[in-house]
Amino acid sequence: MLKKLFVSGLSVMTLLVGTGAMAEGEKPDPPSKNEVDNVILFIADGYSAGYNVNYRYYKEDGDPVWDSFLTGMMTTHSANNRITDSAAAGTAMSTGMKTKNGFIGLNEEGEKVQTILEAAHESEKATGLVATSTITHATPAAFASHVDSRNNQAEIARQYVDNGTVDVLLGGGKDYFLPESEGGHQETRHLLNEAKDEGYEFVENKDELLNANSNQILGFFANDSLEPELHREGTEQPSLADMTSSAIEALSQDDDGFFLMVEGSQIDWAGHANDAAWAMSDTAAFEEAVMQALKFAEEDEQTLVIVTSDHDTGGMTLGGYHSHGTDVEILREVTATGEHMATQLNEDRSNVEEVIEAYTSLTLSDEEIVTIEEADDLELAINHTISQYAGVGWTTTNHTGIEVPVYAYGKGTEHFQGLIDNTDLAKNIATVLNIPF
Repeated sequence: MLKKLFVSGLSVMTLLVGTGAMAEGEKPDPPSKNEVDNVILFIADGYSAGYNVNYRYYKEDGDPVWDSFLTGMMTTHSANNRITDSAAAGTAMSTGMKTKNGFIGLNEEGEKVQTILEAAHESEKATGLVATSTITHATPAAFASHVDSRNNQAEIARQYVDNGTVDVLLGGGKDYFLPESEGGHQETRHLLNEAKDEGYEFVENKDELLNANSNQILGFFANDSLEPELHREGTEQPSLADMTSSAIEALSQDDDGFFLMVEGSQIDWAGHANDAAWAMSDTAAFEEAVMQALKFAEEDEQTLVIVTSDHDTGGMTLGGYHSHGTDVEILREVTATGEHMATQLNEDRSNVEEVIEAYTSLTLSDEEIVTIEEADDLELAINHTISQYAGVGWTTTNHTGIEVPVYAYGKGTEHFQGLIDNTDLAKNIATVLNIPF
């Protein structure tokens, strides 16, 4: 029997909306006090308060949906570094234990530790992982595998299939489940066929996913990672919102409840590239996914939704000392990543102006064109030029050690108030679900 958890006033701030389907920009009704059967944990990889303020201006129709249920902040350092990587951060968030950068599902001594997903599975709850990276990437891997190198994605895939603790796996990375004879990364095993033999329904495009009717789904929509949101149109890949709603539909068939982790993986990659438009467009896709979960939680009244990040990437901020001022809205007109734009330049880089005008609304000065033409790193030069026009600042192309926001909607939000550490997350989720951990 689940124990009752009482909702604090902070968890129900200004969430006023009708009982119908949630529209863009609307907020969910506060749930009634009830038992919690389900937790949906959203991780916007690389996101921080700096991203949030920029996204607020990037949006055309109101504040980010999570702003109204901000509960606190979270520290992110790893066991051996003030600056974490996604492996150590994911492990801390999933196990409640600090570990070394690069370790997945192990403590700092290299010993296997239980994850909150595994604890939910042992308590007979359904479980799921969703990501826009390969599903074997560091963050999802930290919830259902145990390896001493995040780069060993082939072993992570083997553990997913061998352990059978995850009911729904949706994302990229099909090649990690195929044998080398079919172009994959497994020496001989065909993990995809093995999973199908165990009863998983396999889907590989949006239509197949939306028509899936199993409570165990394996969905791989790319051989490697999915496309950035800027490039997804015209592909057969589902959106993060599509994957989230499908996962919820499958997992909610379990009367014992479920645990689901959803990662907006590529916000982090955009931060590493200092690509503000990529970061904002993938944040918009992430928000659409969160809205799917909030709609379910509002109707279900037994679900806690948590939105947070594993660390900051790039030190994104708003403002700078330059002549362009701040105009984050111009990022809405960018239709490709800086990486893609860089590939469109000819060998002598004489078409910088044409490429920038083809994918943005900007008209560059002669000086800005020369800066890109002479750059050692074309992608970074393009991204910094666009950021300058938007008024977006960056401090690094790596991770930083600043705290990240925590948002929580539902019952049990009092466990996530104030300044918490990333090791508190899994422990508090276990408390809310009332499961051994």
